[in-house]
Parts: sequence; C-alpha cells; structure tokens
Amino acid sequence: MLDEIKKDAGTRMAKSVASMQQDLTKIRTGRAHTSLLDHITVEYYGSEVPLNQVSNVGVEDSRTLIVTPWEKDMVKVIEKAIMGSDLGLNPVSAGTVIRVPLPPLTEERRKDLIRVVRHEAEGGRIAVRNIRRDAMNDIKDLLKEKMIGEDDERRAEGEIQGITDKHIAEIDKVLADKEAELMEV
Repeated sequence: MLDEIKKDAGTRMAKSVASMQQDLTKIRTGRAHTSLLDHITVEYYGSEVPLNQVSNVGVEDSRTLIVTPWEKDMVKVIEKAIMGSDLGLNPVSAGTVIRVPLPPLTEERRKDLIRVVRHEAEGGRIAVRNIRRDAMNDIKDLLKEKMIGEDDERRAEGEIQGITDKHIAEIDKVLADKEAELMEV
C-alpha cells in the first residue's frame, strides 16, 4: 500500500516537472529552435491542427526558422497563424517557403522573460508540493485506519519528502539552465 502511494507520488511529480519543462520551451531565447512553433495551430480543411502536421519546420540559421508547407494553399494560412501567435514574430514568405526571423532580445525583454520563467518554476514547485500533501494525507489515512504503524508512517513520510526534494531540485536545475540560456547574448 505504501509503495503504491510512493510510486504514484513519484510519477505524478515527474509529470509535473515534465509539464513545466514543456512550458519553458515555449519561452523564446535568442536562438531559433523548432519547438518554438509547436503550440501554433492552423485551420486545415475545417479543423485546427498543429503547424508541424501541415508543414516541415526547420532551423535555417541561429536566428531564422524555416517553415515549408506541404500544400501551396497553406502558405497564407500558416503566415497568418504565426503572426497571430503570442510570440511576436513576423514571418516572411518567399514563394512556398516561409522564413521566420527571430529579433534579438533586448536586456529589458530578457529580464521580463526571466520573471516569467521564475513564475513557471514556482508553479511547478507548487504542483510538486501539492502532490506531496496528497501523499502525506493518504499515509495519515492509512494510520487512522490502523493499516500501518507509526514507524511505517514516519518512514514513508521521510521517503515522500526525499522524492519531493529530488523533483524540486530538478525544477531548480531546469530554471537555472533556462535563466543562463536567456541571459546568453
């Protein structure tokens, strides 16, 4: 029973960390990378589909993404979707190829992005702590129902805390890496 609680808490915490990492990939650094456009969807035959399902997205150079639609009709639609996204990018189409230049980040914009990154990391820490709280409550319920002893409760709580500390340290490492990447000129 305790092993199931610990295993469940560990997997849920790992998912929280992965979700936070996914959110951080959307935050733009000075370099071009294809995951920047992952969350953009376009209208394709009456339904919204991710950009990477109607085109190839690649990196032309360190400051330019290149989008090659599979159908010529999609050029304008994709261009409009990229412009309308929250990334602040201005795509330029050249025939059937769309180039998306990434403007260099100003110092002020970098600091704003670091503030956003820290907020995302704090959200990840809160999610991990909530999972810890749920696991601790489950352990306390087992103690109340006399399914485990007090020694087992203390040992399990210590192990849950260890799992929590490991995942929070992982979040802190991801945060430090992202901050360093943002401040890189």
